[in-house]
Amino acid sequence: MIEFSLLTALLAGLLGGVHCVGMCGGIVAAFSFRADGSHPPFRLHLAYNLGRVMSYVMFGTLAGTLGASLKLAAFLPVQTLLYVLAQGVMILLGLYLAGFNRWVLVFERAGGALWRHLKPLFQKLLPVQSVPGALLAGMAWGWLPCGLVYSVLVSALAAGSATSGAALMLAFGIGTLPNLLGMGLFARQIQPFMQQVWVRRAAGLTVAGFGVWGLAALVWTTFAA
Repeated sequence: MIEFSLLTALLAGLLGGVHCVGMCGGIVAAFSFRADGSHPPFRLHLAYNLGRVMSYVMFGTLAGTLGASLKLAAFLPVQTLLYVLAQGVMILLGLYLAGFNRWVLVFERAGGALWRHLKPLFQKLLPVQSVPGALLAGMAWGWLPCGLVYSVLVSALAAGSATSGAALMLAFGIGTLPNLLGMGLFARQIQPFMQQVWVRRAAGLTVAGFGVWGLAALVWTTFAA
């Protein structure tokens, strides 16, 4: 069901833009202006985001490798349990994006300690003056504790291999590009729209719907067999 998971991850990244506005708005603002107040060129914004996606792919590779080792070290039900967990977290993520609960923030708090150590290194990379510097800053940005990223990582854990985990996080990262690139270039125009309640509800319930769909597909496959 990897094709279904890739589509889910892509749409989670795309529809999760309602979360990215609040979570990454400060970082994008820091990237959006030079010391003299001018806007950096598009290539720097692209490098920031490519670096961020590279970190996501690395996370997915590690999660997929761990999931594969758990699968080999135990019985088949472990793979099914990981899949059910991934779909359940996706439902919670959707409900969070819609504003109905905050359970996924548990993931963000878990990563907060690591970010406190990385934040000084990240700040030393600013202001960015070159594409390689922007790429490094973007890779550091990828370590920002984010419930959205961590929720999709659970799906990478259930993917069953390093390659599948990396592909899943790559799809998620590609899904986030329109929102975060757009925020860097057109923040004033995008932010009011993304913060409207109906936009958050529609995006969140769509993401939750994919989690429900995944569970329903598992039940159907089990009984059909």
